[in-house]
Amino acid sequence: MAIKIYKPTTPARRQTSVVKNSDVSKKSTPLKRLTRIKKKNSGRNNQGRITVRHQGGGAKRFIREIDFKRDKFDIPAKVENIEYDPNRNAFIALICYSDGDRRYILAGDGMKEGQKIINSKKKLVLTDGNRFPFTLIPVGMNVYNIELAPDRGGKIVRGAGARAVFMGIEGDYAQIKLPSSEIRLVSKDCLATIGQVSNAEFRNIRWGKAGRMRHRGIRPTVRGKAMNPCDHPHGGGEGRHPIGMKHPKTPWGKPALGVKTRKKHKYSDKLIVRRRKKRKK
Repeated sequence: MAIKIYKPTTPARRQTSVVKNSDVSKKSTPLKRLTRIKKKNSGRNNQGRITVRHQGGGAKRFIREIDFKRDKFDIPAKVENIEYDPNRNAFIALICYSDGDRRYILAGDGMKEGQKIINSKKKLVLTDGNRFPFTLIPVGMNVYNIELAPDRGGKIVRGAGARAVFMGIEGDYAQIKLPSSEIRLVSKDCLATIGQVSNAEFRNIRWGKAGRMRHRGIRPTVRGKAMNPCDHPHGGGEGRHPIGMKHPKTPWGKPALGVKTRKKHKYSDKLIVRRRKKRKK
């Protein structure tokens, strides 16, 4: 995979780049049995009120039903297709088990058509894309699609290019280092997939123009400083004025930008060995 940069035939094209999907299978259409139409909510809840701003529109999408559990154990599977999924930034793989069952899974980096993969709780086969509990995985391996509770399916480390590092087992828990640099404990019986999530180049895309964001269902974000005082705490004033207060606020008056939002005394506090480090800008 590589980033493709267009010739600057227009001002927008000059700034635009895309991922060249060399790993994606050509002329592959989604398996109809595993797809359904995605209903659009445009950021609104069941009462019709906007609870998530800047969402709406976008291209029509079909949801691919992804098997995050991968609970068919000791049955070999073959990768039939590597496909694009409009609902996530990683690629997905259509696999066929030896009993004829077909499922979609998250594609790992370097996964190819025809590759053999397996899920097991008994025997380790050290190949990227295979899925095992932490009791079988060697220390220092890169893993992704990690369960937070046994038999609940993968919940974390699922984005494009993401990977965690398995650091060892202490008692009933496995210690993993997440992409955010946070070190966390999960049950040693939780399953994880060996390797790294596909499409690591996604983070280097230059979207180039507002229209591409609208296709993704992302609407414009207006600065609070550009609004009137009745619409935002930062609004009002003449020209390019400062926000005029000690700290930034949300449209509803709550502190914003750099404020801790994690709940105090959260149930998972005891499972976090070290919090993530703040990234330098």
